[in-house]
Formats: sequence, C-alpha cells, structure tokens
Amino acid sequence: MTGYDPAARWLEVTALLPPLLRESARRLDEPRQARAEELRLRAGRPMAAVFPHGEEYIPGAPAVTPSDLELVLEIATRASIHTAQAQISSGFFTVRGGHRIGICGSGVIENGQIRNLRSISSLAIRVAREVPGAARPVLDKLWQERRFQSTLVVSPPGVGKTTLLRDLIRRISDGDGCPALRVGVADERGELAAMREGEAQFDVGSRTDVMDACPKEKGLLMLLRGMNPQVLAADEITAPEDCRALEVAANCGVALLCSAHGVDLEDLKTRPLYRDLLDRRIFRRLVVIRRTERGRDYQVTELC
Repeated sequence: MTGYDPAARWLEVTALLPPLLRESARRLDEPRQARAEELRLRAGRPMAAVFPHGEEYIPGAPAVTPSDLELVLEIATRASIHTAQAQISSGFFTVRGGHRIGICGSGVIENGQIRNLRSISSLAIRVAREVPGAARPVLDKLWQERRFQSTLVVSPPGVGKTTLLRDLIRRISDGDGCPALRVGVADERGELAAMREGEAQFDVGSRTDVMDACPKEKGLLMLLRGMNPQVLAADEITAPEDCRALEVAANCGVALLCSAHGVDLEDLKTRPLYRDLLDRRIFRRLVVIRRTERGRDYQVTELC
C-alpha cells in the first residue's frame, strides 16, 4: 500500500482534465488543493472547486465547453467509454484512485430504462481522500464488552461517509485503539480501497481482505464464505439484494460496518429498505454525520 499523499491525489484528479483546465486547477496553492473536495465542470461556465466552506470558481479557468466534458470521459475511460456504459447510465462512475465522476446530460431511454447519457452538460469529479484519525470521535462508542457492534454510518452525499468508513476499517483491522479484527470489504465501485494490481492505494489495514469491482451482494457473500471475516464492510447500501446479504452475514455472527445516504434515524425510518433493516435489528449502532461551521459533527445512537 502506498502512503497517502494529497498532492498526488490532486495530480490524479487533474490528470482527467483537458490541458487548459488542468493547468488552471494545478495553479491552486497546495493548501487549497488539499481542501478541495470536488471539481465542477458545467458547459458554458468556468470550472469551479468545492471546498468545505462552499463552491468557488477557479481563478483563470476558462469556460468549460461540451468538447471538454466529452474529453474528460474519454480520458477517464481510456477512450473506451462503452466499457463504462453500465456505470455511466447510472449517473456516475469510479475511476482509478477511487475518484468518482458524476454525470449530467440527456438520457437515452430504452424500455423505460436509462441506457446511456448523451449531450453531456456537467460533471462533478469527487476527490477520494484519506483522513487518518477521522474515526477517533466515534470508535470507542461502537464497542460493547470488547465486541464490535454492527454499525451503519449515515449522512447526505458529500459529507464524509466513505472517509469515516475507510478510517474505521483501517483502525479495526490494525487494532488502532481497539481489538484487532479481520475485516472483509465489498468494494463494488473501488472507492474504499482503490485497488490497483491487487494492492490497495488507500490504507485499509493489515488484516483486511478486499473483494473489488463486483456487486456488493455477491462480494459480501464471497467474503463470508471464503475469507472468514469478523467484520464485513460495504459502502452505500442501496438495494434489497444488499440487505439480504447483510442479513445472511448477521445470522452467521459476523459484525457489519456499512453506510447509507440519509439525514438521520427518522429519515431512515421513512424508507422501506432501511426501515426493514432497523426493524430486524441488523445494526446496533447508528452514526449520523452533519456538516457544521466548525467542521463535522458525529452523533452515535445505540439502536438495540
């Protein structure tokens, strides 16, 4: 595993841009590069960066053209857009390094399903980052009698679920401030470990096994059957089949560590998918992340 380097991550992200936009982004000073969470490209508008305090145009950046947007996708897919078509049709896809590109455009509909996006109008490139110590405010609240309690991390998009989840995985795997446990990670979109040639580019711990680039349901069950994990982790539970795999693992005595989009416990209860998980007591701890003026606030609730 290579060490985390914010400057190298910025170079990775900006390498996805056409030359003029790339030069503008790389002229940002290092502190702003390290704080940038996203790059926003909208046709006819200057390129912008999203920081914790808000979104700002990048000084000197030219207006983004439709051809710029197409070129970003060509670079990101290595001129093989068709190979990423399934992800693109869902509105985003993940590239090497764990960075995520969100896409807006005109949908191509076949049999009531979005099969493609054309006439791309905007892109959001989310910078994958490591924040060692992100789990410090919550880690000790997720244990009971030296047993890790199955935990669901919840926040709106872009507030830090994946970053917190990654640091929890690392600390549990390494025994950093807690008992060391074997962790299996179902990394469907490559955002948690960012595997490259079998090696994680993010530090996910010394006792962690990663099932990369396969559906969460299948990845979770393969890890359960083949790697004897003590904790199973997955980012963004969104489908009934994910929930079925989690229930199988829970019934086998494996602790779970997952994330979901949401605002708080009451919000989750309004949605059948998560309400069912809560009713079945699959999770025993809920971590809610909120962005505040002073940074991020973490609230831990004991579910059962």
